[in-house]
Amino acid sequence: MTNLQGDFKYLAQLPSDERVRALERIIPRQTVQEVLQQTGHAKRRYKILPAWFVVWLVIGLGLFANDSHTQIYKHLQRFRRRGTPSRSALGEARNGLGVAVLRHLASRVVRLLATPQTPEAFYKGMRLMALDGFVVDLPDTPDNARIFGKPKSGRAEGAYPQARILSLCEAGTHVLYRHLVKPIRVGEVTMADYLLRWLEEGMLVLWDRGFLSYKMLRRVQLRKAHLLARVKSNFVFEPIEVLPDGSYLAKMYPSSYHRKKDQDGTVVRIIEYTLNDPGRPTKEKKHRLLTTLLDATAHPAKEVSVLYHQRWEHELTIDELKTHQLARPELRSKTPARVIQEIEGLMLAHYVVRTLMFEAAQRAGVAPVQLSFTATLKILRCRLPEVPKSGAGQRRWWEDLLAEVGEAVLEPRRDRINPRVIKRKMSKWHKKRPHHYKTPQPSMPFRESIHIE
Repeated sequence: MTNLQGDFKYLAQLPSDERVRALERIIPRQTVQEVLQQTGHAKRRYKILPAWFVVWLVIGLGLFANDSHTQIYKHLQRFRRRGTPSRSALGEARNGLGVAVLRHLASRVVRLLATPQTPEAFYKGMRLMALDGFVVDLPDTPDNARIFGKPKSGRAEGAYPQARILSLCEAGTHVLYRHLVKPIRVGEVTMADYLLRWLEEGMLVLWDRGFLSYKMLRRVQLRKAHLLARVKSNFVFEPIEVLPDGSYLAKMYPSSYHRKKDQDGTVVRIIEYTLNDPGRPTKEKKHRLLTTLLDATAHPAKEVSVLYHQRWEHELTIDELKTHQLARPELRSKTPARVIQEIEGLMLAHYVVRTLMFEAAQRAGVAPVQLSFTATLKILRCRLPEVPKSGAGQRRWWEDLLAEVGEAVLEPRRDRINPRVIKRKMSKWHKKRPHHYKTPQPSMPFRESIHIE
């Protein structure tokens, strides 16, 4: 009888899902359990932590990026007299969970949110998607440097190892639909081939000039999607038909040889324009866009030129994740496996915030991109510890949360530009070299080391 009472007492001290349950409409508990079952983690326990709670602990690293593991544990559950697990116990739990669970969970949970009624998410029935990448700094450990590598430059090797992340973003909701993580030495164009498999019929994908090639164009067309992209200045296009709006049809070829022979060409539409605003630094530069939207009547050149700037929604999404959500110089994980796990948790946390914003925007009758990501993140961090225990109380809590997020409407964006420069480029300190890692350490307390003649 004593042992049975002890078992009940032990189970009573395990992490509850009261606070986490409030977010189950975004990441359902059943889906988490199914993924744990699929990956063989369903019956595992890490110290006193059940596997489902460790999943939320990793997501919590993305929601509370500047807090310690133990503080995040407290954010996600109520105080219990058994106490808080140590940092090492939480770290061991992360190691045991691994990477596969988070990756499978993301593929099951993350979905496209926009509907045809969502403002600024579609263009004439086509869902707007954007492709772009970014890098994150990692702790400078030998394992991270060996697996991910450091950036190279003319001066010296970069200070920190870096991971490159390429993502396919739903422009109208800022949802990072699919992503790929690679070492810094792997280029974005190489990674893009994987992400294009997630394009669907009726999508219009926007990307910058670095991604454009004949191979990538054909990949998009084979997925029955459309493309709108910038064109490099050295690409050659010979007009075959000038359209009424000033754009023209041309062919894109696999190589210059194919162009000379007029073989395997794909018809595209080229839009060229300049800017006559004296306040813009590129006012005399000729801009070129390539698109597979060939009908100039249905898709006028000026309208398409304005539409291309929706690509910047992806840049803003990257800013949300790196500047406001991560908000630290580098990730916290010191091993490659933990780095991948932390990135997956960061992406899932961003999806949680963006899904909350999407539902709040629907209630408020505004576009999801009109709500403040920073304000929403702060509101969620503040309100999550207040989640009531009861189901009815949690429903009221959710309704109040949506109403509060719906009030965080941004002011209309101004027409403005900023030079891409920084104030301080060089440091006055010498660069850290390999021999600095072997600096001798004190062998006695400071007081004992003082010598006075």
